[in-house]
Formats: sequence, structure tokens, C-alpha cells
Amino acid sequence: MAKEAKEEVACRYGQLVIGPPGSGKSTYCAGMRQFLTGLGRKVSIVNLDPANHVLPYPCEVNIAELITLEDVMTSLGLGPNGGLVYCMDFLRVNNDWLHQRLGLLQDDYVLFDCPGQVELYTHNNSVKEITEMITQWNIRLVVVNLVDSIHCSNPATFISTLLMSLSTMLQLELPHVNILSKIDLLPRYEELQFGLEYYTEVQDLSYLLDHVTGDPLLEKFKKLTGALIGIVEDYSLVNYMTLNVEDKHSMLKLLEVIDKANGYFFSESATASKKPQ
Repeated sequence: MAKEAKEEVACRYGQLVIGPPGSGKSTYCAGMRQFLTGLGRKVSIVNLDPANHVLPYPCEVNIAELITLEDVMTSLGLGPNGGLVYCMDFLRVNNDWLHQRLGLLQDDYVLFDCPGQVELYTHNNSVKEITEMITQWNIRLVVVNLVDSIHCSNPATFISTLLMSLSTMLQLELPHVNILSKIDLLPRYEELQFGLEYYTEVQDLSYLLDHVTGDPLLEKFKKLTGALIGIVEDYSLVNYMTLNVEDKHSMLKLLEVIDKANGYFFSESATASKKPQ
């Protein structure tokens, strides 16, 4: 019994990987698992996306064992968005299933691959309550929020991305690392209005507002857009790192920030990890 109690309180670490559809969450989980394994860490992936049937990685825990989006849509007549909300609420209510599965992972470093529906992280409470339970089970989480770097090429879209990132940070109330993913593909998109550092550091956004032109609707609501920019700047919370998941130097730089955010950097396990070659 004493041994079981000790295992129950042993601190573990993990990443909650979120982001809109197409931002590269599953690819990131696969790449991060491979990278962490190369550093000597024992890693498990938990798929929490009930709509993700094709996984590019070995999966130790899969929500499909509990519920799938397809079954929910068929049995309840819900659409994809409503079905995902139902699935997450179902997982919240049946959290004992997740608790038991996570207990089997022992002291593994855990990557949580989450659904891509933005509403789940901006104002719906199911995911927030699930993460609160996970932290109560002594898994220290950092949110890894991926957004496609293509959004930098459109001022209006980038402003929307900033608002989404800020809303998620305020809703989940966890350490956050915001990432511009697929940065290696950025040269294929339209030329940026400013240097990349402007977008990663989220510098004076009033300059960006001057480039919200060409769309009559955007011109009509330019004052509203300016007010939204003011909200982002007033909180002064959002910035981004860049990531090319196939570049080990990019991955290492990101991991250093993540490890400090969830506390792994200060753990005893960190000193036992292998150094990169």
C-alpha cells in the first residue's frame, strides 16, 4: 500500500497539444515523441481527439476506446462541432477512465493530442475541467498551442489568431507556449508585411492595422479591429516561437522553453536525460 501511495503522488510532466485543424498537432506529437526518446525520456501519447482515426504515432491511450465522434453523430444526430463538445463532456464525466489509463503509464512523460475545435479552449469548460483533474493527478502540464504560420501573411487573420491565443490562455489558466508551426513553409506564402520577429514578439500592432485594407468589410469594422488589437496589447501575454518539426535545433530550442514552463527543467529526471549529439 505504501508503494502504491508513493506512485500516486509522484510528479509527472506533460504537454497539452492544442491548435486549430491543420496546425500540425499530430505531426508535432509524433516528432516530439521521437525527439524526446532520443534524449532518453520515456514518452507516452494520449489521443484525446475522438475524430482522429489515423494516428501517425503509437498510441498508449486512445479516447476511441471510450467514445468516438462518428458514434456520437450517428446515435444523437449531432454535427461535428456539437459532437466534439459532447465527447469532451462525456470524457469529463467519465474521468475515472482517463485516470485509470494514465495510472498505467507510471512515470512516463505524456503528450496529450487534443481536438482541433477552437471553442473547446476559448469558452467551453469541459477541457478546462479535464486539465484541472489531470493536474490534480500530479501531472504538471504546459499548453503547446500550435497555429499555422501561414496566418502571418494576412494581417486580419493574424489578428484573429492573436485573439484566439489570448482567449485560450485566459480560459485554460495553464503555462502556455504559443507556436507558429510549419515555419519552413513560410517562404511559399505571400511576402510578410514585416520581419518575422514582428510576429513572434507581437510588437506594436497599430502598424499591422494600417495594412488591413482591400476588403470593404474589414474597412467598415476597422475601429472594432483597432479595439481588439488594444485588448491584446493591454494584456501583453501573447508571443510566439517558431517551429520546424523536422529541424532538431528548432525542436531543442522549443523544448528548453517547454521544460521550464511545466517544471521538468528543475526536476531530478532532467539531469538524467541524455544530451543531444
